[in-house]
Amino acid sequence: MLRPIKKMTCAIAILCGSTGIYAQSGESSVTMMLTLEKALEYSVDHSPELQEALINLERYKLSLEAQRASLKSKFALTLNPFTYSNSRTFDNRFSQWYTNESLSSNGTFSITQPLIWTDATVSLNNKFGWQKNVSTMDTSNENKAFSNDLYLSINQPLFTYNRTKVNLQSIEFDYENALINYALRRLSLESSITSSFYNVYTAKNNLSISEAELKDAQQNFEIIKNKVDADLSARGELYQAELNVAQAASTVDNRKVSLENAKDDLKKTLGIDIDQEIDVEAEINAKPVKVDMLTAINSALGSRLELRQREISRVELDIQMKQVKETNSLDGNISMSLGIMGDNEEFQRIYDHPTNNPRVSVSLSVPIFDWGERRARIKAQELQSKIFDMQTEEEEKSIEIAVRRSCRSLKNLETQMTIAEQSVKNAQLTYDLNAERYRNGELTGMEMNQFQTQLSNQKMSYVSTIINYKLELLNLKIISLYDFENDTPIVPMSVIPEDDQK
Repeated sequence: MLRPIKKMTCAIAILCGSTGIYAQSGESSVTMMLTLEKALEYSVDHSPELQEALINLERYKLSLEAQRASLKSKFALTLNPFTYSNSRTFDNRFSQWYTNESLSSNGTFSITQPLIWTDATVSLNNKFGWQKNVSTMDTSNENKAFSNDLYLSINQPLFTYNRTKVNLQSIEFDYENALINYALRRLSLESSITSSFYNVYTAKNNLSISEAELKDAQQNFEIIKNKVDADLSARGELYQAELNVAQAASTVDNRKVSLENAKDDLKKTLGIDIDQEIDVEAEINAKPVKVDMLTAINSALGSRLELRQREISRVELDIQMKQVKETNSLDGNISMSLGIMGDNEEFQRIYDHPTNNPRVSVSLSVPIFDWGERRARIKAQELQSKIFDMQTEEEEKSIEIAVRRSCRSLKNLETQMTIAEQSVKNAQLTYDLNAERYRNGELTGMEMNQFQTQLSNQKMSYVSTIINYKLELLNLKIISLYDFENDTPIVPMSVIPEDDQK
């Protein structure tokens, strides 16, 4: 009858030994110890999600720099160092064919300046060249001369919106949206990292509780084994004690697997190498934080970045309306230039006889009938704006409701923490009392296992309740942008690198 018992005892010993080897093998490399603060700091430079947002932010920053640079004066030099042609052409005026041979070389230097205030373009141009031209009909005429054409020109659109200013504003909005997305991802990442961190802590705590449960089960097993050997207890109690040890050992292994899985999830979130060993440490306390619902709601409605994104989108809709109104509408353009031109066979005498060459042109595009296209497009855009305003109102309501729910949940979790703390004390007292009764033979092993399980469950439930409270407090911090632990508002844009905010 003792052989099955010995076999089972050996199996338990091997199982416990294998778990010890597993832990040691995991400790062969240097372990990175993480607190929640260290994990959040590490994520800033290593989180794949945050790095992607940062790269996207840099992309929009460069686009904005490029757009602003395009509004400054442009200097350009166009060169045509050599041009030659020989053509045979019919002259309708004299009903004769003539031959024209041309050899030229020229270059144009220009300075162009966009005017963001009026959407006009001002340019100063100077074209300098030399040419030799020979025309042969009945006689041959030849001209060789230097020429220089200097003129100032202005091009001003009429009856339209300022495209230059709108384009700049659109890119500025894109960049601001990228800033907001980075800040939102930073806040979201804080939430996911905190959740993953506490998952590891919970798994580690559960493992610790299970290891204590296994130790108690092994002690109880030894007590019952000695009593059975002394014929003071029934052999069935020994079988039950063996089963309790085996179940406790199995639970320890399961909890180790859960801990390693939780660590892998945290590594992925933080951007840590999967093969890197990590461990976490935290101070878990049940100190409630005073929360004012009205302050949270006002802070959320006044600071939420999603609402700022809505404001940006509203302005962009107004811009789209301007563009829609341009469909089949009166359009015009005025161009003016004023300059001086000179030519001479001798370079130094180019402007001996200069010629003024003013030019003015006005062009208009007048739509007559478009079968209602423009009116329909404007109406469709107005409806889109109306839908957007309704969605904005609903989003503000959703934000307020989310804040209200979070505040209520915190109140409820405060009560649950008090109850859970008392439950642990009661379960511990109950376990200690019944452990003594079990040693005296007043309880069966199955009954004792139930008290052990109850104590373990209450300990895990207590820690879980505290963590849930901390996570809900963090959730309120994110959705209200107010830190009630430090009683200070949060400025999300301050998490963005200073160079990117400029």
